[in-house]
Amino acid sequence: METVLDRNTQQALLDNRNILVVDDEEPVRRLIGYLLKTHGYPVFLAADAREARQLLKEQPIALMLCDVNMPGESGMDLVRSTLAEHTDTAAIMVTGLDSSVLANAAIEVGAFGYIIKPFESNEVLINVANALRRRRLELENHFHREQLEDIVRSRTLALQQALDWVQRSETELRLSREETIQRLAMAAEFRDSSTAQHIQRMSHYCELLARKAGLPPERCDLIRTASPMHDIGKIGTPDQVLLKPGKFSQEEFDVIAQHPEIGYRILSGSDAELLKVAAVIAYTHHERFDGTGYPRGLKGESIPIEGRIASIADTFDALTTQRVYKPAFEIRHAIDLMLKHRGEHFDPELLDVFIASADDLARIHHQYADRGIPDQFRAA
Repeated sequence: METVLDRNTQQALLDNRNILVVDDEEPVRRLIGYLLKTHGYPVFLAADAREARQLLKEQPIALMLCDVNMPGESGMDLVRSTLAEHTDTAAIMVTGLDSSVLANAAIEVGAFGYIIKPFESNEVLINVANALRRRRLELENHFHREQLEDIVRSRTLALQQALDWVQRSETELRLSREETIQRLAMAAEFRDSSTAQHIQRMSHYCELLARKAGLPPERCDLIRTASPMHDIGKIGTPDQVLLKPGKFSQEEFDVIAQHPEIGYRILSGSDAELLKVAAVIAYTHHERFDGTGYPRGLKGESIPIEGRIASIADTFDALTTQRVYKPAFEIRHAIDLMLKHRGEHFDPELLDVFIASADDLARIHHQYADRGIPDQFRAA
């Protein structure tokens, strides 16, 4: 936007909830439209790019849900041109292809989400709510920045107030991005019968160990935010392997052992420092200090410290919580088991620092305990 919009126009853009569904398959198009209408969203339907462009001209659209493969112009091209021409419109890609390459391409063109067919109703609703919230936050941030520039030119005395508005908006946007990362991590964790609490515990165990190990505060915060993505690669693991309650065969282990590399491929290639750290953690949290881990058999300090931290935190949480194949071990028993692998599985110095923080570990463990699990299965 080249000029500062008046407040009424800005508010109208912020309050806009119009959704455009673009899909050449009529049943899918109507199903998404019906689902969104029943939850109070104004919905418009288009069968191809031509119809979509006409609807975009006729009324403001807050969010476009667009199929990737359509006759004529592709959904990816439509989204790219729409985001360039209608800067206050957000987009979510909808496709039957489960491809990390395609997902990264969608994010590169500016899509806020990526829904794979067949989908669950809640998946669509959560993605739509997140996209509209993020759109609103980004618009608010943009408007506040425009307002700041105008105030600097005309009312220098009001500068501090405008800066406060920008700071609050940017803080909310950062929290929104962290929430998006946690929801994506939860998608992988729920397939493995874990809970959102595992993500919280893992995150805080990693931050605690990073801080106690003397890493800079900014790095500790990055590790806290990125560590929930450690198992995102399990999205690519077949259910019959991932959900098996018993011991894996060698062939099944070879399949599940691919998830660090899958996670790395999903997260790598970004310029964002947060995703760089998340990619490192996903790739290296199953490496072992003695070189017997996977996927690359890294040894000692050739394993990035983020991976060595995540390995300790992930193992501790697995031991102290109930899984389908075991009850939860008491914290002291879990520590004793981990000490047996000091210098083998775990970095000995980091493990010593971790164990020395037993009181903090117990606090995190109880604060983010799994809900609904009988007390006899919880760690003391």
